[in-house]
Amino acid sequence: MEVNYLWLIPLVPLVSSAVIRFLGKKVLPRSLVHLIACSSVFVSFSVTVYAFFALKGLPEEQRYLTNGLFPWLDVGMLQTWIRFHFDPLSAVMTLVVTGVGFLIHLYSAGYMSHEKEYERYFAYLNLFMAMMLILVLADSLILMFVGWEGVGLCSYLLIGFWFGIKENADAGKKAFIVNRIGDFGFILGMLTLFWTLGLETNLWSFDISVLRNHADVFSNATVFGVPALTFATLMLFVGATGKSAQIPLYVWLPDAMAGPTPVSALIHAATMVTAGVYMIARLSFLFDQAPFTLNIVACVGAATAFFAATIGVAQNDIKKVLAYSTVSQLGYMFLACGVGAYASGIFHLMTHAFFKALLFLGAGSVIHAMSGEQDIRKMGGLRKKIPHTYRTFLIATLAIAGVPPLAGFFSKDEILWQAWNQNPVLWLVAVVAALLTAFYMFRLLFLTFFGECRANEEVKHHIHESPLTMILPLMILAGLSVVGGWVWWPSFIPISQIFPHWLETVVVVNHPHGSHSLEAILAFASLAVAGAGIYVAYQFYCVRTELPNFLATRWSGVYRLIQNKYWVDEIYERVFVNGTKRLSQACFWFDSKIVDGMVNGASRTLRILVLFDGTFDRWVVDGLVNFMGHQTAALGRQVRRLQTGQIQTYLGALAIALAAISLVWVSRTIGS
Repeated sequence: MEVNYLWLIPLVPLVSSAVIRFLGKKVLPRSLVHLIACSSVFVSFSVTVYAFFALKGLPEEQRYLTNGLFPWLDVGMLQTWIRFHFDPLSAVMTLVVTGVGFLIHLYSAGYMSHEKEYERYFAYLNLFMAMMLILVLADSLILMFVGWEGVGLCSYLLIGFWFGIKENADAGKKAFIVNRIGDFGFILGMLTLFWTLGLETNLWSFDISVLRNHADVFSNATVFGVPALTFATLMLFVGATGKSAQIPLYVWLPDAMAGPTPVSALIHAATMVTAGVYMIARLSFLFDQAPFTLNIVACVGAATAFFAATIGVAQNDIKKVLAYSTVSQLGYMFLACGVGAYASGIFHLMTHAFFKALLFLGAGSVIHAMSGEQDIRKMGGLRKKIPHTYRTFLIATLAIAGVPPLAGFFSKDEILWQAWNQNPVLWLVAVVAALLTAFYMFRLLFLTFFGECRANEEVKHHIHESPLTMILPLMILAGLSVVGGWVWWPSFIPISQIFPHWLETVVVVNHPHGSHSLEAILAFASLAVAGAGIYVAYQFYCVRTELPNFLATRWSGVYRLIQNKYWVDEIYERVFVNGTKRLSQACFWFDSKIVDGMVNGASRTLRILVLFDGTFDRWVVDGLVNFMGHQTAALGRQVRRLQTGQIQTYLGALAIALAAISLVWVSRTIGS
């Protein structure tokens, strides 16, 4: 169904970003800057809600809205429009982006109130929103790529927001460069699909609907001897590992904590990192025909979930713990997509947006109360001093740990059930990751809010609850973290299956075959695992507080390995960064010594030849020519005296000549 209002969803934040950036400091007061930024996102959210109900009223087989704006690319046989597409999948994503994004904007008013670059912050934040909305509403891969690159740019701008500090600037550059590696894979995958489709059908298009309608043509095509669909989906997945921080391109996300805390919440909950999961779900009709790629996706997702969870166990920066938690939870989403449960992955994306935004904003409230302190070893006892933050943070922690009836339980349990039906080994890895998640999240909770406060006296004196502009978003997100998962209950509790039915016309929805009793057993097993993690964390950090230091000393090698994040960053630095530098230096030496040497040597040889040629020409050739010229000139000067132009001279000469001739003749006559 064609409509004419979808363009408002990304355009309003985009225009507000430009207005704030160019007029903010000079013209607009701070209160108006915040009003414009928040109201623009709220307008996008309102239009999304309107579109959602319009979509809901359509028959299932016709449940989509489109809004074509104008032709964009017209090159040869390629004709592409700027067109937005709103269907059940993009509806979920757009509601999450605008809804959670609005709460983060509201929260930012209080959190960033003392920031000098207030206007620049909101300009970048709104640009971030606009780019993410373009990404999820795009009806073609090439328009999706515009949003894809846009969120990459905005992450660079916001992670390095305080670029005056070198570490922050480096973190922004790291995010940008690592994502460029993944984006190269995305480009290769996109172009492979475009080229294969064109060769097979003579349809040269990036439109997702065209790809869907002709998905069967990729089955027999090959690229470099590899099935084209396998190659294309693998390359697209490389792009997803960059955006969604999966092994091996996850290293940028923990450093993204250099930006303001609301930015971390926006990146981790509603934008950027969700892009890879969304892209795979959007192209599930292609990925489902590439089983090899799906196996890779599932294995990488499970490995990332476990690997990041082990690192989170030993981190002491409150935001770094949450960062590795995000990497781990994204692993669950990719695990779901890899086992063909795309709807489950999107379901966890939605619930994770609620409780992860709440965790980051709660962490921001803690940091705000602690005068900027982020080390959880210097906190403690905050539950009585900032009770609203504590209660909401507790709800989010229970949700991510998978405690029913909170949102995280339903989405995590659905993924574990799907993984069990496909590969029990992957299920086991995911369950162990769930155990670690419950442990490190409650470790964070207990060290931050329980026990005695370990801060210095000056910090203790300034501890206070955050203002209402920060607390209100926490309360709303806490409510969503409780009820957000109720749209998809386990099949052994037949209450609601709204979510998978909503998505089944857009993404491939695989319904696992298994008994309800087995699903219930597995659900209780995962709940028991979460309970075990919580219990161990309670014993370590509330009852037997000497145990963590004892174990860290006893297993010092393992502890250092985990605390130092397996030295992956250091390995990357030595192998890739320093390797690239050494390669650049070698190329510079070759260029300066060999290439430039050959050019300079040829130049010197030519200069010598030119010098010799010039000398020979000047002294030999020019000398001979000049000598002949001088002699001719001298002779000419002598000869020209004979041509005086006076008749008397000529008559005199004639008389002399006649006399001479007569004399010669007379002498010869007499002699004869």
